Amino acid sequence: MQVILKEDVPGSGKKGELVKVSDGYARNYLLKRGLAIQATPQALAEYEAQQASIAHKKQTEQAAAQAIADKLNGKTLTISAKAGESGKLFGSITSKEISAEIKKHFDVDIDRRKISMKGDIKAYGDYTAEIKLYSGITAKINIKVGE
Repeated sequence: MQVILKEDVPGSGKKGELVKVSDGYARNYLLKRGLAIQATPQALAEYEAQQASIAHKKQTEQAAAQAIADKLNGKTLTISAKAGESGKLFGSITSKEISAEIKKHFDVDIDRRKISMKGDIKAYGDYTAEIKLYSGITAKINIKVGE
């Protein structure tokens, strides 16, 4: 019997999947506990429409992320900060500050948790940050820290 899972079921599948299980397992466990619905023609039509909607949403999110990546990739962001005589900053430049500067200069809202750097920015100089926009889509931005 084919069923559409409403919840994650260990050993059978994840929520929203169309799976084939034995008749007894479906009737006595999955359907009885409300973990699945029987794959009737109407339910299958709704399932296919839902899958098409999910695919369309994923495609539009991916296209938007790629557009942002093209806009940011290879750009240089200049951040001014106060430092001592040796060039060591009074504090550090955080991903939150980088996110705010990206918003200010490029008008793109980036979550600070999506920005990753190799180490902290604690001195004047040039740095590179990687921004994870979507699964498999990243952008690299150069950061120049000065007075």
